[in-house]
Formats: sequence, structure tokens, C-alpha cells
Amino acid sequence: MPQNLDAVAVRAWCRLALDALGRAREEIDSINVYPVADGDTGTNLYLTVESASQAVDAAFTGHDPALPSLAETVRAMAHGALIGARGNSGTILSQLLRGMAQILGGPDSPDGLGSGEAVEACDADHAAVGADGRILELALRRAAESAYEAVAHPVEGTVLTVATAAAEAAGAAGSADCGAVARAAYDGACAALDRTPGQLAVLGRAGVVDAGGRGLVAVLGALVRALSGETLSLKAADSVHARVEAVECEEPAADGGGPAFEVIYLLEADDSAVARLRTRLDRLGDSLVVVGGDGLWNVHVHVDDAGAAVEAGVEAGRPHRIRITHFGAGDAHTTAQAPRERTQRAIVAVVPGEGLAGLYAEAGATTVPTRVGEPPASGELVDAIRRAHAREVVLLPNDAELRHTAAAAAEQARTEGVRVALIPTRSAVQGIAALAVHAPDRRFDEDVVAMTSAAGATRYGELAVAERQSWTMAGICQAGDVLGLIDGDVAVIGSEVAPTATSVLDRMLSAGGEMVTLVLGETVPDTVAERLEKHVRETYLAVDTVVYRGGRQSALMLIGVE
Repeated sequence: MPQNLDAVAVRAWCRLALDALGRAREEIDSINVYPVADGDTGTNLYLTVESASQAVDAAFTGHDPALPSLAETVRAMAHGALIGARGNSGTILSQLLRGMAQILGGPDSPDGLGSGEAVEACDADHAAVGADGRILELALRRAAESAYEAVAHPVEGTVLTVATAAAEAAGAAGSADCGAVARAAYDGACAALDRTPGQLAVLGRAGVVDAGGRGLVAVLGALVRALSGETLSLKAADSVHARVEAVECEEPAADGGGPAFEVIYLLEADDSAVARLRTRLDRLGDSLVVVGGDGLWNVHVHVDDAGAAVEAGVEAGRPHRIRITHFGAGDAHTTAQAPRERTQRAIVAVVPGEGLAGLYAEAGATTVPTRVGEPPASGELVDAIRRAHAREVVLLPNDAELRHTAAAAAEQARTEGVRVALIPTRSAVQGIAALAVHAPDRRFDEDVVAMTSAAGATRYGELAVAERQSWTMAGICQAGDVLGLIDGDVAVIGSEVAPTATSVLDRMLSAGGEMVTLVLGETVPDTVAERLEKHVRETYLAVDTVVYRGGRQSALMLIGVE
């Protein structure tokens, strides 16, 4: 019986691709010479797929005990890759997945289906029951087309070439079985990867295959395994470890040098603004890739003027998750510099909301900004630990759901020689309590114990708005209700912010307390804080209240009681 691609298979594909890239990461990093020899393509692809896999897992959790449809799963995969895309190759991979989602999402996909042939092939039921080989072939074809469209100046001998060869081989298979189509795509990708040193001069001179293409081969191999159970080994040129022989190249050698910075950000903007942004960024630098759609985009460019690239994003819409990387010593764009001395100790904290990020930064912490529903991947935490550039790091995840992600990041940093202590803070208000007692002059262990004790002695609450009708510990809530959570569980259901917050405060203070911390979301007026402060002052003797603004992307309200 022909094998179809369904939601379960997509989830398995994401997990297997993450595993494959994890095993191949160092190999791929080692052959990364284009567009910049900065040795991070494998890492960037891994982090991109990690974000996609987390989004798919979240889609399954949200439907438990039922299963999401294929359409919901592939859209989650594409969105996760978009918001977590890293580097040039990761950004292109996210667009490849988005192109596949445009077809696999079915006729009702908000992205549209592209060609009339695709619409004809996609019947009304495939998004729910699974896609056959014909649809998978169309999805691979659309993936390659959309990736080419996203790159300002496509170059052959790269991941784009490998993706196109995979799609062409899938089409030539002419099978209704997804496993057979995926295997044909994998074989075509391997053959194309072998040819990349003869298409791109810098690869030929270095004697390597394209790193991004090598990563795509790993991802396609994972797709084959998810559909058929077959485990494949790399076919290309005796594997990347052996390197390939230097060959005569079709393209002349490129001049040395190039922009000094890589700039990446997510951007909320309409299509017309993004079109103007592409033109402006193309004049500023190179390696321009803009992927996404439906109002959310991922922008990647190499420039000398990083500020101008960010300013262009501000003029186009609202950029966030801005990452600016100066190409390190020894890569193709820079000359060697003396490494700066490490500081003794640093705090790294995951922080929701711009206001809280500023507060943490003023206290000396290196922050990892996060948005509701978009938790950071472990690689982002590792990057923050590296940016802190300290011998000792205290890591504050500030979210119970991030405990495993934070633990993985801490373990990775330890392998790089950094002493890391993970304090399991479950809310930003617990992180504030920990920061308040931080004393860098103390011995590391003593400082960690004091911070852990302060965080543990702080109960945390939160106000949120219900998105749909649901059962809770406090009863049934309706969409639009204000929910009061205490230590992660719904304790109060109300209709207005101030009364619900008052009820939550009373419950939290019934067990005692000396200090109340309120973090207000962007939409909460100051009058609510004044009302709550007055209530605490008049009802609870010797209890102080401090109020902060969380700013954009923060929760409706966070409450801490120490």
C-alpha cells in the first residue's frame, strides 16, 4: 500500500531531521566556506529545525488527545522555522519548508497553492488524511521555486541548486508512494551536492561540497526515514569528512573581502513595504534573503552598516528579535583581533517584554527577549551565554516550560569551559527577586544559593485572557475571560482586570508576604496599578508594593509575592 505523508509522519520527520543535523553539525560547520567562511552553517540549520520541531510538538500538545491535521502540522513547522531561522542557510531552509506547506496545507492554505496544477492535484481531503506522492512532488517543486524567489541574487552550486535537483528527481519518480518520491528526491539531492564544487569557485578551491546543500541532504534523508524506516548514509563524494578533490570550476574566483556584519530580524510588515525593503537592503549589502509572508517575515543580510539595515526594517514595519553578528576573527571578512578578556560572572535571563528586558539589562543581565507563544530555542540561550563572555554564568529561564531547553543550553556551555548554574525560575518576577540579592563579589556557590533561595521564596501569579472556552482548576472559562493564575494554575476567573488581580493578590497574601511586585502589560492602565497599591496598603500592614512596566510582548500582568 502506498505510503502517505500525514501529521504523524511530519512530526517524525522534524525529530529525525533534528537528530541528523545534530550528528552532522560539526561536519557541516567545518565545510562552511560560502557565502562567508564563518563555520556555523550546521549550527544554524540545527537551530532552525529545532524551532520547527518545537512548533510541531506544540501543535500536537494543543490538540491532545486528538491529532492535528496535516495542514495544521505543516503550517506549524513552517512558522516555527520562520521565527527560529538562523543564518543564510537556515533562512533559506525556512522558506523551503514554507513552500512545502503552501502545497501540503491543501486548497484552503492561507499561503495559496501557486500553480493551477497544484490546485487540481490537491483534493479537499488530503490536508486531513495525508498527502500522496504526487502532492509531495509538487510540494518539493514549490519549495525550490519559493527559495529562489526569496534570494535576491541566486547562485548555482548552493542549497538552491540541490533543492531544485531534489524536486526534479521527485517529479521524475512518477510515483503515488511518498516514500518512493522522497527517496528519489534524496538521490537527486546527493548527486547535485556532488556537483557543487564544479559550479561554485570557492567550493572548488577549498575542495568541499556546499554546506547548506549538505544540510538539505540530511533533512531529506530524515524524510525518507520518517516515511519508509530506511536509514541512509551520505552518498556525496565519500562524505564531507574526506573532502572532495579540487576541480575546474565554471565560475571565476570571487574577490576577497565583504561586509562586516550579519543582520537578522523578524519583521511585521505588509507586502508593499517588504518589496521596498528588499530594494533598499540590496543596495546596502549582499547575501540578502527575505522569507515569509502574511505579515510576518524573516530578514537576513550581510552589511557594513548594521544600523542602516535595522533602520530600514523600522521604516518598513516593526522589527524584533534583532540579531547582529560581527564576523569573527579568521573568517573571510575580517582580520584577526586579540580576544577580549572574560568577566568573572554574568547573569543570563529569558525576559518577556521590552520593559522587563530594560530592567534586567540595567541590573547587568544579558537578556534573551521572548514573545508570548514563541519560546527561545536552546541555541539562543547558548548564544546569550557566549555574549555574556564570563567564566561563571547564572542562567534564569523565568518559565517552567523552558527547564529542559535551559538545561540543554547550560550543558552545552559547560562543554565550552563556562561554569553555569541554572536556577529554575518559573516567572520573571522570581528572576527579579533573584537579581535583587545577586552579589558578584560573593563566592559563586554562595551567590547561587542566595539567588535560588530568593526566587524560591517568591510566589508568582499572572493574569491572562482566555482564548477559547476551556476547563480550568477554577471552573469553565469562556473566550475573553480574565484568568488569574497562581503558581501556574488557574485560581480565579473574572471579567475585568482590576477585580481579578485583587482576588489573586488576596489569595497570594493570605499565606503572608513582605513585598508585592507588579509587572503591567502594555494595555493595562496606570489606574489599575494605583488601585492595587491602595488595596495592599490598606489591607496588609507592612507590605510594600513595587510596580514595573513590562512593555510590548509582555503578559497582561505578572504578580510576585516575596
